[in-house]
Amino acid sequence: MNSPRSVGFVGLGNMGMPMARRLAEAGNTVVGYDVSEAVRQKAVEAGVGAASDTAQVARGASILILMLPDSNVVEQVLNDHALLEGLSPGTLVVDMSSSEPLRTRELASHLEKRDLRMIDAPVSGGVSGAENGKLTIMVGGDAADLEDARSTLEAFGRVVFAGPIGSGHAVKALNNLLSATHLWITSEAMLAGEQFGIEPDVMLSIFNTSSGRSGSTENKWPNFILPGTFNSGFGLRLMLKDMKIAVQLAEQAGMPSALGAAAVELWGQAAQDLPPTADHTEVARWLHDRTAPRGQ
Repeated sequence: MNSPRSVGFVGLGNMGMPMARRLAEAGNTVVGYDVSEAVRQKAVEAGVGAASDTAQVARGASILILMLPDSNVVEQVLNDHALLEGLSPGTLVVDMSSSEPLRTRELASHLEKRDLRMIDAPVSGGVSGAENGKLTIMVGGDAADLEDARSTLEAFGRVVFAGPIGSGHAVKALNNLLSATHLWITSEAMLAGEQFGIEPDVMLSIFNTSSGRSGSTENKWPNFILPGTFNSGFGLRLMLKDMKIAVQLAEQAGMPSALGAAAVELWGQAAQDLPPTADHTEVARWLHDRTAPRGQ
């Protein structure tokens, strides 16, 4: 890793907290901010400095990282006058949230007028990947800006250049559309096999050495669904948001996305029934409860 740097980090949730901690453990000076005072206290306990406001998190940072729920929150933060005034000219802003690609491009153009640089760098790998530095980081933006950020981002895992600004957010949404679609069909297949009398572990052992294997059969079903924990750390509504972004992206590109649109509709039905805090793996339980014969 290159010389340690001063990092501002906004958004210390399930993903942001372990990521900020990894940066601090790598020798960087990290100042984090979250709207929750309790979360800010946890950051201090994790070795991360805690800012009391956005101006403080921006002041002195050579790189500002955002890990937030969506484009609305990202824009709210980056339109904050106090934060903008706290950033030095030329500061690199890295949006690691799951944002909307076209809005990311507009935001980058807005920041450029203020002499601020921006790349998008969303991630895949879940909470365990964030804790262990095993994330995949998908970067969109100027190649030179990526090189400036590379040593910082490598604390989180494998860095992949996706293309111009917004490309990281685009491929992240497309990835999550794939992930959600194969989780749904995997759950349907597992429930059908169980009803036929096949043990879940047997099915998974076969699927995972056959053409049906996926992240759902290798990770989500054995680690979060079969144990009944449903605690992957990624919310159902965040997954649905990314799915909608991906389908919208396909529509804007003039590409048909019939299966994607159907998956969005199905996940939307589950979202209506499940609580706002539901983990995305809970769609498997929702499917079971909906389809199980009476008495089960």
